[in-house]
Formats: sequence, structure tokens, C-alpha cells
Amino acid sequence: MSGKPRLTYLNGRGRMESIRWLLAAAGVEFEEIFLETKEQYEKIIKDGSLMFQQVPLVEIDGMKMVQTRAILSYIAGKYNLYGKDLKERALIDMYVEGIIDLMQMILMFPFSPPEAKEKNLDSIKERATNRYFPVFEKVLKQHGQDFLVGNKFSWADVQLIEAILAVEEKVPAVLSGFPQLQVFKIRMSNMPTIKKFLQPGSPRKPPPDEHYVETVLKIFRK
Repeated sequence: MSGKPRLTYLNGRGRMESIRWLLAAAGVEFEEIFLETKEQYEKIIKDGSLMFQQVPLVEIDGMKMVQTRAILSYIAGKYNLYGKDLKERALIDMYVEGIIDLMQMILMFPFSPPEAKEKNLDSIKERATNRYFPVFEKVLKQHGQDFLVGNKFSWADVQLIEAILAVEEKVPAVLSGFPQLQVFKIRMSNMPTIKKFLQPGSPRKPPPDEHYVETVLKIFRK
């Protein structure tokens, strides 16, 4: 094995994308194995690699890690993106959990039935502009620093830039009322590791299309 983390998931965003983002932001190269059939998925369950019979699976430091939140926490801690003390870590956790709630809506959107798509898109826009983005706009304005926690780049910043770009794909003008977040987006997008991840040809995955949705349903549907 090369020593690089190895990620097993589908060739699409899903629950693995935040993990790809965090590794990339930390400057860590990784390998990927893409599941394309139900048989591949059943084989790794049979091999005992999936503790709860669920992906994402990340092999790192001799461990086979499952559960997205546990994987993200480990990567954040390992690469010094998790604050300097318990209080900073608690703040990062709160911010991340909030962003994950918003991202969950985006994650499920491609699986909406056609008649529900418009309503679900309105919900994403409403939640982003009224519940989630105002929090981060206020934080950045109040402390006047470049980053969300402790004036140091952290996991919370990575989650937020991922969420901003994901919401903008659906609602292009979503940041129009958030000047602090507009500046934050530019600053984060120009950080060398993130800039590299945003370039064509990086491991970043495109927005889910019908083929991705079909593959997900084919592999995971009981």
C-alpha cells in the first residue's frame, strides 16, 4: 500500500465529498476505489470491511474507518484543523453540524421526485438564506477575522466553502445579501490547496446527474 488514504465510495459526491474536500484542503493526496455494482458493495461487507455495512470507507493509518462524522473528525484532528482547545473544538463542531444539516438537503435533492424538485429547491434557498448563512455572516463580521474559529484555518472553514459552492450551483445569487461570505468565498477559493481542488482534473466530483442517481439506487436499494 502506498501510504495514501484510500477512499471507497461511488464515483460521485454523496457522503464522501466532504471527506475529499477536507483531505484536499489539508494537502493530502488520496486514492479512490469506485463502487459500480451491488456485487462489489456486498463483497466488502462480506470481507468485514464495513462495520455498519455502510460506505464511505476510508483506510487510513492502518484503520478501516466508517461513519462520515468520525472520519472527518479524525482527519481534522490529524492535520491540525480542529482548533487549539476544547472550546474551539466545540465551536467547530457546532458550525460543522449546522452546515451538515444544510448539506443533507442538497445531498437528497437529486433523489427528489420531479414534482417535488421546485419545492425542495425553495427549501434549500430558504434555509440557506434565513437559518444557516446569517450565522456565519454574523460570526465573520463580529470578530473581523479571516477564519471562523480562532483566526486559524479549520475544518469549519472547509465545510462552509463546500456548502457555499454547493448552494450556489442551485441558487446562483444566494450570497447577494452576505458581503462577509462573499469575501470569505474568494479568500477560501484562493487558498493554494483549495484552489488546486477547484481546478478541472482534481478529485472533486461534479454535481450529481441521472447516471449517479441510478448507480446509487442500483447498488444500495434492498
